[in-house]
Amino acid sequence: MSTQQKHNFGAGPCILPISVMEKAASSVINWDGSGLSILEVSHRSAEFEEVVAKTQLLVRELLSVPEDYEVLFLQGGASTQFSMVPQNLLQASGNKKGAYLDTGYFAQKAIEQARHFGEVQIVASSREKGYNYIPDNYSLHHDAAYLHLTSNNTIEGTEIFEFRNFGVPLVCDMSSDIFSREIKVSDFDLIYAGAQKNMGPAGMTLVIIKKTLLTKIKYPLPAMYDYRTYAANNSMYNTPPVFSIYVSMLNLLWLKDQGGVSAIEKQNIKKAELLYEAIDKSEIFYGTADGGHRSRMNVTFQCRDKKHENGFLNYAQERGIVGTKGYRSVGGFRASLYNALPLFSVEFLVKTMAYYEKMQEMKNANQSQKIGA
Repeated sequence: MSTQQKHNFGAGPCILPISVMEKAASSVINWDGSGLSILEVSHRSAEFEEVVAKTQLLVRELLSVPEDYEVLFLQGGASTQFSMVPQNLLQASGNKKGAYLDTGYFAQKAIEQARHFGEVQIVASSREKGYNYIPDNYSLHHDAAYLHLTSNNTIEGTEIFEFRNFGVPLVCDMSSDIFSREIKVSDFDLIYAGAQKNMGPAGMTLVIIKKTLLTKIKYPLPAMYDYRTYAANNSMYNTPPVFSIYVSMLNLLWLKDQGGVSAIEKQNIKKAELLYEAIDKSEIFYGTADGGHRSRMNVTFQCRDKKHENGFLNYAQERGIVGTKGYRSVGGFRASLYNALPLFSVEFLVKTMAYYEKMQEMKNANQSQKIGA
């Protein structure tokens, strides 16, 4: 029995390349001919230490990470980083404040957690317009300990494309767009990202932190909430997320084979432009994010008439398109265009939108004829 091909536009965990999933699947049974599953191998073994080292080197190579930065693998997702950042950087900064740019749901989550450790300054917010744009007209107070940004807002469909230097440590949550485009790591002091978008399966969090920032932490912290712990123990203070690190290694090797981040960025731009063009031409759909701040990773759109929302979702699902339902608090649609999503899936979605729209036109024309008769 044949299985219908699925086009996975889900916001996360991410779509992974077939070759990566096949290699990971075989390694669950027999990892590289060792007779052991990758799920049961010792994380203290020389073989797995090599996996960690190779994954770190791939991160450095693909993102051109300077030598004066640590590449760390943690657990707990970005949600744990919402607390770790202020716990490490704000708690002992005297009367300084944590500066945050409020651009959506996850930026708000980071702000809420930071307030447990000190005073927070919201430098700007797009909340009054439903977070449909990225504020850029703001400044920092002299007493800012750091500035925290969320580079891509998965729910609201906006993305930051330029990063300003305010002379304070710059911290960025890049969970949903890391490895999707070229960045200059030296512009940032701390980058964190949940792996489950463009890096690998859920379970591991990437942290790239400037070594000089680590030296500024002068006070004791619980070991598992201290960046210094992970730096001093090569991310293996305790049992790391073995499978997630391994599959991330496979996925980063795949990305390298595609030509690296610069090549995949060109593909991501092409995919996003194709879908946004279809939305902008549509009589049924419209984009929700401001034109200058539209995300390449998470395309958000709505129906002009809400009666079409369930109709199109069902129509798309019948054709193997999954994961396009918008976030529960927003509704509408969200198509996530992560690295491993092929261009033909976006082309298929665009054709499906056009077919649905044509079908509605024919239905309306038939109804008009009946009324005229």
